[in-house]
Amino acid sequence: MSGADTPELAAAAVAGGADIVELGFPFSDPLADGPVIRRAAEEALAHGMRTRACLDCLARTRELVGDTPLVPMTYAALLEAYGWERFDADARSAGATSLIVADLPVGERPELTRIQLVAPTSTDERLGLAAEQTDGWLYLVTVTGTTGARSDVSPALAGLVERARAVTDVPLYAGFGISTPEHARAAAELADGIVVGSRAIEVAAGGAGAVRDYVRSLREAVDAVVPA
Repeated sequence: MSGADTPELAAAAVAGGADIVELGFPFSDPLADGPVIRRAAEEALAHGMRTRACLDCLARTRELVGDTPLVPMTYAALLEAYGWERFDADARSAGATSLIVADLPVGERPELTRIQLVAPTSTDERLGLAAEQTDGWLYLVTVTGTTGARSDVSPALAGLVERARAVTDVPLYAGFGISTPEHARAAAELADGIVVGSRAIEVAAGGAGAVRDYVRSLREAVDAVVPA
């Protein structure tokens, strides 16, 4: 995707029931991402999507989604090149609610308010620090590896949720490998919500209607879970 259709696709996701929209800012070496998001980033870069263009896309998306939280996700090198404080200020001016910097370790750049990621390999100390510093919710990386659809929800999620619940009461959203309503339901039985990226990009090839219907199927699966 070049980025031109991103605002409409984001609005379709919200219409389908998305509570938060994560917008990926393409980077040439996205270490945390699997083949689907890598290809999307390469295509976007080939169409000229640099940081300024991404910020303009963010602003157009904000116009279409109202008050829905918008979270740019990218990598530290992009902020280093653009300027840390400048990026933070420009992103929030364009409508960002928070940020995700996938490869910026917790404890570094504490002045940059952002959503923190933790994984099954995170130590208890790191998990506690991430929970303390995270902006609003904690992103649970369910697998050791890159993004992309899997056949089942990671068995490591239950233990990660238990460890996180022991140190924080912020919402816990599980991502990496979640792609189907069945995955969404299984993850929601443990965590407070889900994050879906790779499969959403694949579905987006079918247009806004396909995105809306796909997100609605996930929304219904999550809502079907009865809290313990």
